[in-house]
Amino acid sequence: MLFRSYVQIALLEAAAVFAMPSWPALQEYKAHLPKVISNTPSLRPNHPIGPKHPGKPFPPSPARTKYCYVKSHGDGKDDADYILDAIKECNNGGHVIFSQGIEYTIGTALDLTFLNHVDIDIQGYIQFTNDTTYWQTHSFRQIFQNATTFFQLGGHDINVFGGGTIDGNGQIWYDLYASDIYILRPILFGTIGLHGGSISDLNLRYSPQYYNFVANSSDVVFSNISISGFSTSANVAKNTDGWDTYRSSNIVIQNSRVDNGDDCVSFKPNSTDVVVQGLQCNGSHGISVGSLGQYVGEVDIVKNIYVYNITMTNATDGARIKVWPGIPSALSGDLQGGGGTGAVSNITYNTMHISNVDYAIEITQCYGQKNLTLCNQFPSSLTIEDVTMEGFTGTTSAKFEPIVGYLVCSSPSVCREIEIKDIEVVGPEGGDEFTCEDVPVGGLEVNCTSVNKGSN
Repeated sequence: MLFRSYVQIALLEAAAVFAMPSWPALQEYKAHLPKVISNTPSLRPNHPIGPKHPGKPFPPSPARTKYCYVKSHGDGKDDADYILDAIKECNNGGHVIFSQGIEYTIGTALDLTFLNHVDIDIQGYIQFTNDTTYWQTHSFRQIFQNATTFFQLGGHDINVFGGGTIDGNGQIWYDLYASDIYILRPILFGTIGLHGGSISDLNLRYSPQYYNFVANSSDVVFSNISISGFSTSANVAKNTDGWDTYRSSNIVIQNSRVDNGDDCVSFKPNSTDVVVQGLQCNGSHGISVGSLGQYVGEVDIVKNIYVYNITMTNATDGARIKVWPGIPSALSGDLQGGGGTGAVSNITYNTMHISNVDYAIEITQCYGQKNLTLCNQFPSSLTIEDVTMEGFTGTTSAKFEPIVGYLVCSSPSVCREIEIKDIEVVGPEGGDEFTCEDVPVGGLEVNCTSVNKGSN
């Protein structure tokens, strides 16, 4: 159980596990994320500050005085009824236990957004059924892109933990998606409307799409999560992001291992005051801001992001900011957009070690548009500013040798205050060049090779 504030937890665990220099790190943390420091509540026993009413206490978190053990039908039969019964019985001050050594099957979509003051202790093994017809019809439609979730968990003061496994039965989805890119693939863990809580000590396996979708939530910490699940056929597991945050604030993601085939973490529209630290990411597309600006008429804001102490291996990117251009374009049949507005600001990536990563750093305002000339004719309406990336070490892949980074804005007017420094990254043959286009040069302490660089 967690008794300190999320910020205290994040800093103390990082200091212990990753030898973070506590005082300098704390000072920098405070400088970059004052709102997280001041507004993040404790989980228990008392919440000192409410996110909606700064300075006003939350109600006390009650002790968990009741225990409810989830039963299992066995033989692969749907246990959703038993799960729902146990959770309802122990809601408002109880402790729900999925027992160690027991296998549970879920074949019914569960809406768990009514929870309040409850602990969910997953010690056993939970697997969702492979009934793709049912899940495409009954999984919960979220409001971002084509996202759906097997279940949605939300409410107040909820802790999920236990060391057990949640399995999305992904292989059948990987094969189905290969034949039809328009199917709706459920996300394994849907944190939807959770305000004050923690998700920790879980093994997430074989998600059909993202592993975690965090939407309309606040004051949540994810810690000690193991994510893995690759395809065993020729059909690749795609879009298996570790975490996607959306319309959420005061989120901490830390001390976890992610083996996947898409973003390790992605900050989607209106993610604010987020800390990501102590992750080991393998096979991913990096830790990404975006993509943003996808929808005309939508205003996407991502600000106050702090990423610290990341190990990135066998990936396409290390740190990445991806923004759609000012004109609609299509990246693929089921992913297209452009023309939206908004702003990216106060973004810091500090300390990342990379190995066999295509680009150590990538910033683009032409996401989804391969024609850079057209992108420059219709520059992004979404601004990028106050970005710092520092303390990168390691070796890229040979894919773009001698290029190790890509900094391409669609116009200097929408891309400013970019600082890239203390970068000790080379290609396999020693190259250290960055492609730089329409980005201010004053803060770039890297070897830019392009002539079309923005002015300060």
